[in-house]
Amino acid sequence: MLLLEIAMGVGLLTGAWLARARRFRQHACCQSVIVLLNLAVIGLMMIPSFHVHVFPRIPGRLGKAYYALATTHAALGTFTELAALYILLSAGTQVLPGRLRITKYKPWMRIVLVLWLGVLFLGIATYTRWYVPGLFRE
Repeated sequence: MLLLEIAMGVGLLTGAWLARARRFRQHACCQSVIVLLNLAVIGLMMIPSFHVHVFPRIPGRLGKAYYALATTHAALGTFTELAALYILLSAGTQVLPGRLRITKYKPWMRIVLVLWLGVLFLGIATYTRWYVPGLFRE
């Protein structure tokens, strides 16, 4: 799953490049697929794992890296995915009323891309803490 998330990060950077190259249809397709794929990964893998391994021990063990990294990753990741879905709905559909749609996409997209890369970094740190024995031991 970690390799899939890294590939999605590369895909988002590729999508950003497509936008800079003014290939907006390909950009929209690329980013949309990745946002929706990430939503599926979150729903099928990350939420159940968090619910079993981390959530029952909050807040008592947030002082430990194992729980702090996972909780920070989950919180920032949730915000970032929701922001990405909002952009997707605003830019690619007529679902939202006009007053709720974004008019200047570039800053929003750049902020979400930076947040997504931060979440990816936290995910790598979380994975490393959980699955690499002896690293970051408290």
